[in-house]
Order: sequence, then C-alpha cells, then structure tokens
Amino acid sequence: MLIDPAAFALAVAAVRAADDKKGEEIVVLEVGQVTILADYFVIVTGNSRAQVRAIGGAIEEKIRFECERKPVRVEGLGEGSWVLVDYGDVIVHIMLPSERAFYQLEAFWGHAERVDLAGVLI
Repeated sequence: MLIDPAAFALAVAAVRAADDKKGEEIVVLEVGQVTILADYFVIVTGNSRAQVRAIGGAIEEKIRFECERKPVRVEGLGEGSWVLVDYGDVIVHIMLPSERAFYQLEAFWGHAERVDLAGVLI
C-alpha cells in the first residue's frame, strides 16, 4: 500500500509543532500497513495537563496554516491527560507520562515501522 505524501507532510507538521511546544519523546509510527485507522500515529509526551493542551492547540494551528486541514475530531482537551487529534490519515496522541507508560501505544503498535525523525527535528 502506498502512503499519501500529504499524510507524511501532515505528520511532519505535527512533529514540528509538538517540538516547538517542548513536547518530549516524539515518535511517529507508520501504521498504514497494519491498520485501516490511519497512515501515521504521532505520539508525544507533555509534562503537565496545560502542556498537553498547548501542544494539541499548536498542532491544530500549524496544520491549519501549513496543510490547510482541520481535524476530524479532537478528544480529551477537557481532561488534558491524553489529547487525541484525529486527521483521518494521521492521528496525534499527546499524553502525560503516566498515561503513556500505562497505555504503551508504541508496544501495542510495535509491529508498525518507526519513522526516523533525524531529518525532521533539526
């Protein structure tokens, strides 16, 4: 299955927005080969509920500006422990360290290929 380059560009924009807001442990998984849910998952840690929300807002803003896309849905902003921003082809998970450790999305989707972010985060 070929993955749309626009989906990769959106994932990169999400990574850069998260990095700009000091998101940590940023991981991109290419899940399009193993699920129909999305082409990419972007997983980010925020160290407080306020930071998790701020990262989510920054991602929405950057993608709206650079990719001219709005999310299909956003969940978890009220709670702030796990914010999910769903663009259809890219799903962004922004989590507190405790949530990330508990749900272990990277382990659950361990058969998905990890995207090398060396060229993305300069």
